[in-house]
Amino acid sequence: MNPPPVAGGPRWRGLGIAGLAALGLIALGALAVGVYAAWLFHDMPDASDLVDYHPPTATRAYAWDGTLIGEFSRERRIFVPYDAIPAQTAQAFLAAEDHSFFKHGGVDVGGFARAQMKNVVNLAQGRRLEGGSTITQQVAKNILLSNEQTVGRKLKEAILASQLEQTLSKERILELYMNEIWLGYRSYGVGAAAYNYFGKSVSELTLAESAYLAALPKGPDNYHPIRRKAQAIARRNWVIDQMADLGWITREEAKKAMAEDLVVQAAPTRSQYRDADYFVEEVRRIALDMKELGDDRLNAGGYYMRTTLDPQLQSAAKQALMTGLETYDRRHGWRGAFGHVTTLTGWQEVARKTVKPRERQDWKRAVVTGASGGSVTVQTIDGATGSLAGQDVSWARAGKGIGAGDLVFVEPPKDGGPYRLKQVPAVNGALVAMEPYSGRVVAMVGGYSFSLSSFNRATQALRQPGSSFKPIVYATALESGYTPASTVLDAPITLKGYGGQDWSPENYSRDYYGALTLRKGLELSRNTMTVRLAQSVGMAKIATMAERLGVTKKMDRVLAMALGAGETTTYRMAAAYSTFVNGGKLVQPHLIEMVEDRNGKVIWRADRRPCDRCDAGFFGDAESPRIARTGDQVMDPITAYQITSMLEGVVQRGTATQALSVGKPLGGKTGTTNDYRSAWFMGFSPNLVVGVYIGFDDNRSLGNNETGSVAAVPIFVDFMTQALKDKPPVPFKAPANAKYAMIRGIREAFRPGTEPSVSSQALGAAGTPSGPQPYNQVFPNGQITGAPNAAAAVSPQAPPPKKKDDLSDLF
Repeated sequence: MNPPPVAGGPRWRGLGIAGLAALGLIALGALAVGVYAAWLFHDMPDASDLVDYHPPTATRAYAWDGTLIGEFSRERRIFVPYDAIPAQTAQAFLAAEDHSFFKHGGVDVGGFARAQMKNVVNLAQGRRLEGGSTITQQVAKNILLSNEQTVGRKLKEAILASQLEQTLSKERILELYMNEIWLGYRSYGVGAAAYNYFGKSVSELTLAESAYLAALPKGPDNYHPIRRKAQAIARRNWVIDQMADLGWITREEAKKAMAEDLVVQAAPTRSQYRDADYFVEEVRRIALDMKELGDDRLNAGGYYMRTTLDPQLQSAAKQALMTGLETYDRRHGWRGAFGHVTTLTGWQEVARKTVKPRERQDWKRAVVTGASGGSVTVQTIDGATGSLAGQDVSWARAGKGIGAGDLVFVEPPKDGGPYRLKQVPAVNGALVAMEPYSGRVVAMVGGYSFSLSSFNRATQALRQPGSSFKPIVYATALESGYTPASTVLDAPITLKGYGGQDWSPENYSRDYYGALTLRKGLELSRNTMTVRLAQSVGMAKIATMAERLGVTKKMDRVLAMALGAGETTTYRMAAAYSTFVNGGKLVQPHLIEMVEDRNGKVIWRADRRPCDRCDAGFFGDAESPRIARTGDQVMDPITAYQITSMLEGVVQRGTATQALSVGKPLGGKTGTTNDYRSAWFMGFSPNLVVGVYIGFDDNRSLGNNETGSVAAVPIFVDFMTQALKDKPPVPFKAPANAKYAMIRGIREAFRPGTEPSVSSQALGAAGTPSGPQPYNQVFPNGQITGAPNAAAAVSPQAPPPKKKDDLSDLF
């Protein structure tokens, strides 16, 4: 028998070493766990951060009547407070995701443990980790953590969930979840999902619709309502069945909901109203530059933005401009098919590669299946067949021709008639409608199609305004001492410019009428008369007036500018014309009326006028608040009215008589630039100023005789016919202190003290003084002689006209 081991012997020494090693490993393991825990939780977010948390929410823009016209966001989300979420919708999500939500403390211990045991196997096999997450855990993950699939993140999630339950109420946690969760279809949260999928608010959802949305958190793409409709309905019905099992709905309600079809919108949309794309994009650009908003707040702050848009006028403006551009385009011939195929097999895929204007939903892509004699047959992309209208066949053959295999746009018949051949205009343009007293932009169209070009020609295209600038020249003259009785010579004129080159402006009609009153010169748009008037007044004054009215920031002091050779925008010109209509006050055109934050606090308002009594109640005989009109007085009210009256004459007797068909008091001025590069009409009623221009983006010629009268006035007429159809005729408001006199059969307004005397009016009616008189001979009393009706032709009380060789104001 061997003796027992002696303490301190080799065996005991071996056991001691092993024990020490084991203890060392345990200590090392504990240290490793501690280091891992320290590393894992060193950047653990604080659950209390969610006390004042607001998920990124879309800023929504509305028209003046409450129509939603646009949203601005990186994540499309409409925040819905807990109290506004229907119980049925909340229960659907609880049934699908966490039916014991109101009972647990943030973590479903049993479910979480089972999930983590499975995750050991999943991790070893490289498979996706399971969640076992409660709604509270999902809130922790979605807002405070990343989406990485690791055991460490799962542990963080569980710890944070427990902290959240101690920090926030169950209702607040559920509110955060239902507003934060990704639900596909460009939708974050139930508010956006209800709108994008079903075109409804959350409060309008049916049981079946609520259940479908609750089916989506597990994977929106797995239950896509169109591509995977069967799976979507099956998952939806499972949610409904769960709700019935939990006693939240009856079996009868469940059966009825399961029988419903799943019908959604074809695609998510930011708003149902889609006629204001250019306006909405301009609002976005303006908001980005506002110090109260900027990029981060605009796209995540959940602001309410009320704009100046009138949807009815906007739709009318869009239709008028598109129709006008198409009419011009048709005048200039068929440019040919947008594509061609040699076989009808697969032609649809070829045709789809050409973008169709989204604004023309009724247009169809089509292929020409036959062309012989006077007949052309087509097949549309959806399989319908028919023939083109005879006039369209003639139009096409007079242009680039049309034949079998051509890919074209057609408009289907509305009454069983033939198809109409269409082409996208190559020309473009803009229309702006503005209230002259407030500067509110009620309609803006920046081009033919926003889907084809987002460039806003109303605000971004700098174009020469041509003769539509002339009223500013005449207003400056009236401010400088001319009167409606003054006459100026309409005759050929040659001036020398840089390098000694001659400049000889001509009238459009190439004829000359001699001495004309200011009214007649403006009504007939006489170029040579306008140049003489500008030379007399001085381009320095005219340029200053143009800058004051906001036409341009800086205008060259050259005579060519008097004929509209400078560059401006339709938007600026509309604001300038507003000054004529509103009695000489400068307006600040604007598209945004007011901005409120998510709590309803006004953070920006366009109207900055003080109103001391606006918060007082109106009771008994209490006087209502009196709010002063805004805007600096930049022109004498009588001058403004004189120009308005003369421009009313442009419609009654001048270059815009087509506008008489509207049947309401209107004024305006046509404009046509050199080589017909741009065609303008700036028109107005007593309460609405409208600017229209047409031109190619590359500034090439529109073609011979494409004047403002031909190309732009019809667009104005179409728009104003709709805008004023339900409005009673309203005359232009005349200043109370104006004096009136008949000048050549027309009642003219004068500033007190400048009106002609009765004797001079009689002399003017009878004829000119006897004997030869040199034209433009200035006498000390300020009268000009030698012109027809000379006694009524009063010169300005200002320096005499410059001599022909005085070029100080020319270049």
